[in-house]
Amino acid sequence: MVGSSPQRATLDDWIAQDAIPFSITGSPESTHAQFDRVIAAMGDGVELLGFGEALHGGEEILMLRNRLFQRLAEEHGYSAIALEGCSMPGVSVLDDYVAGRDSISYEAAANSGFGQGFRELAANRELVEWMRRYNADLPRRGDSHRVQIRFYGFDIPTAGYCIASPSRALHVVLDYISSSDTASSDKGEDRRRRIEELLGPDSDWENPAAYADPTKWVGLSPHAAALRIETEDLISELRTRRPELVARSDEERYLEAMQHAFLARQLLNYHAALARKSDAAVLLGIRDALMADNLAYIVNRERPRGKVFAFAHNSHLQRGKAILPWYSFWPAGSHLREIFGKRYAVIGSGVGVSDENGIGVPESGTLEARLTSRAEPALLVPTREGDGLPVAEIAALPTRSGSTMNPSYMALSPQSITNFDWLAVLHSTGYSRGGPPLQKLPESRTA
Repeated sequence: MVGSSPQRATLDDWIAQDAIPFSITGSPESTHAQFDRVIAAMGDGVELLGFGEALHGGEEILMLRNRLFQRLAEEHGYSAIALEGCSMPGVSVLDDYVAGRDSISYEAAANSGFGQGFRELAANRELVEWMRRYNADLPRRGDSHRVQIRFYGFDIPTAGYCIASPSRALHVVLDYISSSDTASSDKGEDRRRRIEELLGPDSDWENPAAYADPTKWVGLSPHAAALRIETEDLISELRTRRPELVARSDEERYLEAMQHAFLARQLLNYHAALARKSDAAVLLGIRDALMADNLAYIVNRERPRGKVFAFAHNSHLQRGKAILPWYSFWPAGSHLREIFGKRYAVIGSGVGVSDENGIGVPESGTLEARLTSRAEPALLVPTREGDGLPVAEIAALPTRSGSTMNPSYMALSPQSITNFDWLAVLHSTGYSRGGPPLQKLPESRTA
C-alpha cells in the first residue's frame, strides 16, 4: 500500500471508512472508477496482481474477474492473464486463438488449453472471446500504449483427471536443443532414444486406475528414476550452454525451454510423491511451488510488454500458509511474496450467501457477516496487512460455516487480513453457467 495507514478503532470503523462499494450488474463502465482507485492504491510497482476466488464456479466472481482484467488491459498496462485451470504446454493453442493466429474454433482451443472442468464455463469463454476481439481491434484503434494481450496457464499440467506425463515437456526441451545445434548429433539422437524408452506410453503415467491402486503409479519405477537423472542432465546442459544456445536461437526460446525442463522435473517429483502415497499437503506443496515458478517465468517474459494478472483459488494466491481442516501447505502466493516482494499484490474474495453453492447466511460476527451488512451488493476493502486495524478484534473473528454443496468453498478467516492486500466481498453469487452439477456433500466436508 502507498502511504501511511490510518488507524481504525474497530473493524466496523474500518469497513465504514475504507470500503469501496461497487456492483457488477450494471454496465462495465460503472466499475471503472472503483477499479482505478484500487490499482492506484497498490502503486505502480506491482508487476503481478493476483485475484483469488473463494470457490470454484462462483458466477459473479468470474464476471468480476473478467471486468477487472478488461480494465487492467485497457488502462493500466497489463499485457497478460494467467489462469489456474490451464496447463502450460497446451495453453499456446488458446494464446494463438486470442491472438487470431489460428483458424480453429473456440471449442478446439479450449479443449487443448483449459484444464478439466474449466472449459465448459461460460464466463471463461466470454473472457477468451473478449481478448480475441480486443486484439483484433488494436490496429483500428492505433493506441501506441496498448499491446496484444496474451493468455497463459500456470497450473501443473493434467490429462483428464490425472497429472500429465512429463513427455510433452521433455520433448519441448529435446526439440529446442536439437533445433539449436548446427549439425545432427549422434549423442543427441542417442539421448532422445533413451528418454523416449524410459518414458514409455503416456498412459502409464496418466492412469486413473492408480488412484484406487497406488501400486500402479510409475513414479518410483527404475525407469522413472533414470528419467529424473536424464532430466537433471538436460537442465545442466541448458545452463552450461546458455550463451551458445541463446546466440543460436534467442533469449525467449531459451527461457521457454528451460521452463519446460523445470516443469518436467516437478512432474517427475509429483509422480514420485504419488507413488510414495504422500499426503495431500506434499502434493499441493509441489503443485504450488510449480505454480509460483510458472508465474515468475510469465512475469519475466511479459516484463518488456506489461504486467500480469493471475486468477486462481484464494488458497493458491494468498501470501500466508494455507491452513485447511485436514492439512496445510505453502501456497504459490507465499512463494511469490518471497520472489517479488511488494511487486506482488493480491485481492482475495468472499461471499455472503449462495443457495446454488450451498452457502447459507454467515454467522454473526464473522468477516463475511460484517462485510455484507451494508446495503451495497459488493465491497472492495483494503487490508493493509492489518496495519492500523484492531489486532485483538481481528484475532477474535470467528470463521463461518462452509458449503453444503461446493467442496472448493473456503470462508474468510482472521488470516485473510494479512493474506490479501484487498478483499472483494459479494453479498451473493450464483453457480457458473456450464459448470458440472453440484451435489450435497457429506456432513464431514461442510464444517
